[in-house]
Amino acid sequence: MLRAAFTFEQAGLEVHTELKTKSKIFCGCTTEFGGDQNTHVCPVCLGLPGAMPVLNKQVVEFAIKVGLALNCEILKFNKFDRKNYYYPDLPKNYQTSQYDLPICLNGHLDIEVNGETKRIGITRIHMEEDAGKLVHSGNTISDSNSSNVDYNRTGVPLLEIVSEPDIRSGAEARAYVEKLRSILQYLEVSDGRMEEGSLRGDCNVSVRLRGSKEFGTRTETKNVNSLTAIQKVVEYEALRQAKLIEAGGKVDQETRTWDDAQGITLGMRKKDEENDYRYFPEPDLVPIVITDEKIEEVRRSLPELQDAKIARFVSEYGLSREDATILTMARKTADYLDAAVKAGADPKTVANWMLGDLSKMINENGLTFGESKVSPVNLAGMIALIEKGTISGKIAKKVIVSMWESGKDADAIVKEEGLVQITDTGAIEEIVKQVIANNPQPVADFKGGNGKAIGFLVGQVMKESKGRANPGMVNQLLQKFLND
Repeated sequence: MLRAAFTFEQAGLEVHTELKTKSKIFCGCTTEFGGDQNTHVCPVCLGLPGAMPVLNKQVVEFAIKVGLALNCEILKFNKFDRKNYYYPDLPKNYQTSQYDLPICLNGHLDIEVNGETKRIGITRIHMEEDAGKLVHSGNTISDSNSSNVDYNRTGVPLLEIVSEPDIRSGAEARAYVEKLRSILQYLEVSDGRMEEGSLRGDCNVSVRLRGSKEFGTRTETKNVNSLTAIQKVVEYEALRQAKLIEAGGKVDQETRTWDDAQGITLGMRKKDEENDYRYFPEPDLVPIVITDEKIEEVRRSLPELQDAKIARFVSEYGLSREDATILTMARKTADYLDAAVKAGADPKTVANWMLGDLSKMINENGLTFGESKVSPVNLAGMIALIEKGTISGKIAKKVIVSMWESGKDADAIVKEEGLVQITDTGAIEEIVKQVIANNPQPVADFKGGNGKAIGFLVGQVMKESKGRANPGMVNQLLQKFLND
């Protein structure tokens, strides 16, 4: 919450996402994460004299795909530019990026916060190369005595997705990045792993006095790499600026960094103006010309995205919007549900198992539904056994664990472990009679008007049958004999 004299914060986000290409944007070096420091490099990405860049075609295709998914206009004529500035992790002393003719313009992304839908404008999307990485001796720049440079990340292809300053809270900022990450993962252009730096956000924040039309000076907090941190940065920075202005101070236009341990932003350097970068067209790369045919080809390759899946899961599968939203957050999770339904299982039953027992096992093992040890077909097979009365729901909870551990289907496990549900009336009658004889007090309680006592007796029957007795038949037979 802002202080009383202020209305709301204005935030715009610049989200950088590394693309899942095998090689870098202008050379053949690997984009694989990790590796020994300064081993994924060559003369091109190190900017050595005489080295010439060659554009990776897949980067352009990925950019078009993202632009279409975010409702952007694709510029059929776009170009690369040199953005001139020096940092230790930028070996060429300039970054090859896009300036006045980026590949995508004027899009939007709809987010949902507190049950309300809000549209966030997308100003532009442009292609560029990533810089290297500074490895500080301390936890942050401010408490470090020295820094080393790892150039492995230099030249990894990036898309920078720049929003309009439409965000009005930390919660909206978080929802925007979360939705954006989901789309990028659906498109399979980025893994979206914020902890590895393959998706990170720069948070531009300013505040205004209540009743004023103009926002104040903005700050930019760089390279924020978690959803929680993005929300906290927007909230903290807005409050910091409000307090500073109320105390008679002045907000400087500067670049800041987020100290996660302290939960504060820290100043790094004065924020450069656009003209400080001295943009000019990249002389070593020709302009990019994109045909209508290419745009339509990419459009046809787009998968069904989350919003469309949510609508389909609600209308066709009868799921609640809340469950549909959870089950479509990741493409592989949604694909799992679709595959199980295609194998013949009831959608709501599949969803219940996915949100319950199966989700628990997946989370405990640090996996995704795409890596589940219980396949969609095997889950559908187990559900079929429940529906046929071969096993009970209680036995199914044991079966799914055995399926996870062994990789076998439910039918094989049920036969091997003798878990077929007892539906023979005579067999269950014998167990019921024995339980009634062995438990005179609960029987007396039930006959005395305590209806809940039958629950204990049901449990005893299920225990004696090792969970294999049909629960419906158990209840019917108990009611019959107790009321005689």
